[in-house]
This record gives sequence, C-alpha cells and structure tokens, in this order.
Amino acid sequence: MAIGRDTSITWLGHAAVEIRTPGGRTVLIDPWLGNPKSPKPASAVDRCDVLLVTHGHGDHLGDAIALASRLRPAWPCIHEMSLWLGRRLPGGSDQVTGMNKGGTVDVAGLRVTMTGASHSAGDWNADGETTLYLGEPAGFVIEMENGFRVYHAGDTDVFGDMALIRERFAPDLALLPIGGHYTMDPAGAAIAAELLGVRDVLPIHWGTFPLLAGTPAQLEAAVLARGGSARVHHWQPGDTVV
Repeated sequence: MAIGRDTSITWLGHAAVEIRTPGGRTVLIDPWLGNPKSPKPASAVDRCDVLLVTHGHGDHLGDAIALASRLRPAWPCIHEMSLWLGRRLPGGSDQVTGMNKGGTVDVAGLRVTMTGASHSAGDWNADGETTLYLGEPAGFVIEMENGFRVYHAGDTDVFGDMALIRERFAPDLALLPIGGHYTMDPAGAAIAAELLGVRDVLPIHWGTFPLLAGTPAQLEAAVLARGGSARVHHWQPGDTVV
C-alpha cells in the first residue's frame, strides 16, 4: 500500500524511523539504533538534517547525541532536554531549539509542531543516584514541503485530545505505538487512529521484545471492528513505505 506523497518512511526498529522528504531532507526520529531489530547501526547513518526525540527514555534518546555530534542536524526538542543537550553537543545551544507542546518551528524547509503524549520521560542518572528529568514526553507533527503531514505519537496511551490534534494539524499519516505494556495496545491504537482521522497508520514500538506483544494484524482487526477506514501497514524493521 503506497502513500503516494513523494515521501518515504523507513522503520529502523522499535520507535526509530527515517523520513526522506519531497525536498530531499532526511529526518530521524527516536534513533535508538542499538535496538535488537534495527537493520543498521548508527555508524551507517550518513545524513540527518532534522533530529527529533520524543522523550528522554534511553530506548528513544538512544544514539541521538552521537549522531547529532557527528552529523550536526537541527534538533528541535522540549525545553528541558534542550538545556541538557546544550552542554553536551559540540554545537552547544546553537545546535538545539528548545520548544514546548503546541509550538511550531520552521526548520530545514519543514514545519515541526510538538504535541502532547501520555507517558513518562525520566531515566536513570547513575551519578546522581536518582532519575534524570529531560522534560515531559511529546509527539511531533512534521509537515513536508508539499503539505503532507506525518504524526509520530512517541510513547503514549490513547488520549482524547488526539481529536484536537486532528482539528488543529490534520495529520495524513500516523506512526502509532501498539506493543502494549509501556504504551497503548492495538485496541487503543485503533481508537487513536479514529480520533486522528488519518488515512494511514504505521505501527511502531512492537515486537522489539516479547513484552511488546501487539501486532499490526491485531490493530487492523481492531480498526475494522470499529468501522474505521485507516489503512494499517504490515511492515517489519528495515521496510520502507513510499
């Protein structure tokens, strides 16, 4: 099932995706490429114009700092994460753009809007013997040069304000977690697809570990059971949808 909007989206396992835009830009989201399903290591990534990380958990922040240090992409992120990154990246605070939910930034010819997410975001800080706070979890709506809009939900449960994301930003395609346990399961993702009104759903955050047991087939069945029309793409890590 083709998207047909001069955009390609490649699943790099877990929540990591690479988007190639109609204007030739490369966007990486949640690049944990050390995940056991990743088709390539971070060292094989040779281009990144825009880097997005939905929250500070290690399975999403992953290889982002190493990639940002080597490839120097623009990096819009939630305010608290930007303060932390500004002290760790070679480009310092000039390399990151702090923002927050509801905000939109124009970067590399794209429009990136930060949305809410229902999850947590802390990780372990061994030096401090406590959790490291890197801001609240978020999602992103990325508008391509031709107006095509992709929503990456990050890690989240379904929440009613996805209807407002539809009303305000009208995404065409959604990348939704379906694994369950840490995020919504296929039944929840079917409701999310309905609230968002998207034409296409690319399931992520499933199959990485046995605990993430939701499947695209279960999501498709749940969408159909609700009378929905969203197309569920049955992809595997390494697959590209165009």
